[in-house]
Amino acid sequence: MKGIKDKVVLITGSADGIGAAAAKRFYDEGANLVLADLDEKRLLNTAKQFEPSRICVQLVDISDPKQVQDLVKKAVSEFGKLDVLINNAGVHVPGSVVDCSVEDWQKIRAVDIDGVVYCAKFALPELIKTKGCIVNTASVSGLGGDWGAAFYCAAKGAVVNLTRAMALDHGLDGVRINAVCPSLVKTKMTNGWPDDVRAKFNERIALGRAAEPSEVAAVMAFLASDDASFINGVNLPVDGGATASDGQPKIV
Repeated sequence: MKGIKDKVVLITGSADGIGAAAAKRFYDEGANLVLADLDEKRLLNTAKQFEPSRICVQLVDISDPKQVQDLVKKAVSEFGKLDVLINNAGVHVPGSVVDCSVEDWQKIRAVDIDGVVYCAKFALPELIKTKGCIVNTASVSGLGGDWGAAFYCAAKGAVVNLTRAMALDHGLDGVRINAVCPSLVKTKMTNGWPDDVRAKFNERIALGRAAEPSEVAAVMAFLASDDASFINGVNLPVDGGATASDGQPKIV
């Protein structure tokens, strides 16, 4: 893809799943990587596949603004600039507002909302210098509601509208800001789901299957590339057609 080679790409939540797949895709496109996560063991394992001179690894809790600020400083210190922020780290706690605890909400809010805001806030001054971009990981759960996922839907809905608002604020700075909105993806979080739950998801996805992390990473790379130079403020479903439905059941 155009314009990714030699760019500096910071990826949060890069220890596994979509984040690790994004790391591989951007590396293969010629980018230098700043890999950030809270899971040291998995993060270091992911980092092993890359040439050390082209990566920087940092343990970080993105719910802590000071750690995020230090992360951005380290990225610039290591590579001299920052071109792309992949705002990917997130957590999920299932349940209704009644079923989930206050602590559950605080956990989801701290990572899925606060962390996204902190990463954007501290990265944007550097991205303005390089005319860079942000790709947030939102979700189809931010575009519509799900049963039994109230807090997660609230958090991803916030990311969706934050993406739009930041795109408006920083377009004239030369910074594009978009989001991917996946449906079911084959990750550590979903691999343990029962077969009947997976079957219900597959019934609602027009392609009849979950996404591979690499398929989401490919869209991230496109949105960060010069090929997407006039795409800004978009929350792009990467969902196999799940949101193409109006919600009515299949009857034929």
